[in-house]
Amino acid sequence: MAQASGSPDDSGRQAALPWTPGDATETATEALQALDTYKKKDPFKVVVRFKAVGNAPIMRQNFYKITASNRFQAVIQFLRKELGWKSGDPLFTYINLAFSPAPDDTVSNLYKSFATEGHLIVNYSTTAAWG
Repeated sequence: MAQASGSPDDSGRQAALPWTPGDATETATEALQALDTYKKKDPFKVVVRFKAVGNAPIMRQNFYKITASNRFQAVIQFLRKELGWKSGDPLFTYINLAFSPAPDDTVSNLYKSFATEGHLIVNYSTTAAWG
């Protein structure tokens, strides 16, 4: 004997209700709202402090505000531009003299995890300073 849709089966669970076109509209609307939220830039800015290591040139200004949603690659490109270095010139970057972050890390994540006195400290060098 077939059971009616929505009635409990032998195990006491509710049988799946049939799909309705209204469900798709709600799901699509939620998905579009989520995409719009993801696409919005985070207006939050992070203070990044650049410190030279070894024989790297010292910057005249070493505090900059950078958008938190940027990838660390943007910080590297900005640093190269400020120093006047070409893309082929060696540049090694470190956070708090400890590790070299991946270029796809976000500035926000690095700041939340490794901020010191309200700044994200980025050390830079022309040679590998730490392993």
